Amino acid sequence: MAGSASGQPPSVSFVIPAWRDAENLSSLLPRLIALSRQPEIIVVDVSLEGRSPCRPNDSDSAIHFVSVSRPNRGEQMNHGAALATGDVLVFQHADTEFSESHLRAIDEALSDPAVVGGAFHRKFDQRHPRLRWLENVARWRGRHGGTLFGDQSIFVRREVFSRLGGFAPIPLMEDVEFSKRLRRAGKIALLDPPVRSSPRHHVRKGAWRTSIQNGLFLLFFKAGVSPGTLHRWYYGVDEPAEQQSAPSQHCDASVVMS
Repeated sequence: MAGSASGQPPSVSFVIPAWRDAENLSSLLPRLIALSRQPEIIVVDVSLEGRSPCRPNDSDSAIHFVSVSRPNRGEQMNHGAALATGDVLVFQHADTEFSESHLRAIDEALSDPAVVGGAFHRKFDQRHPRLRWLENVARWRGRHGGTLFGDQSIFVRREVFSRLGGFAPIPLMEDVEFSKRLRRAGKIALLDPPVRSSPRHHVRKGAWRTSIQNGLFLLFFKAGVSPGTLHRWYYGVDEPAEQQSAPSQHCDASVVMS
């Protein structure tokens, strides 16, 4: 892998799929820019106007914004990955934190050439004040073949991602489908420090209601319901050929383990 031969850490590209995520990006992007080893940052955002509605007015030139015509996370992340030049791809949800400690953890994990990729453990927060005991359960399942979800900052060596053919071009559950293939590709690293995601969706709808909903969607997917149908049910709109007025939250399976 490039970077390792010279003793230098690998170069990193962040690929961020976005849909009405201006507020989340305004928090995440400055933190990524401030990392000591500035990574490549690619935001693939849904826009019909040729300019991302998520693009901050004072966006840094180091951030590459790419507009697409419809919300489809699998397609968005594949599009961003095709443009990325880093040795390592980090698929980052706009509402999930990322810090210098997380970057160092990836560097350390990938110093083992057997590791093909991985993700971070989750930290349950104010969304789940009565569910924090599940953190240990989630850790155990993650270390024993459980799904790597998109809000866990999935990372993968670029050549491995290419060999796997990227994400399935589906609008929902692309992380569940990709996780299975990534685990079969080689050794996976589940890392600390854990990551947190924005609690807004859970606070508004309730942690239990949201968690039960996400668990049902996961069961529906495994039972064969199409990702397009799940996307329509989850967001309340058809998977559009053009942008619809729809909520920005992603399907966050924070307390669902598979």
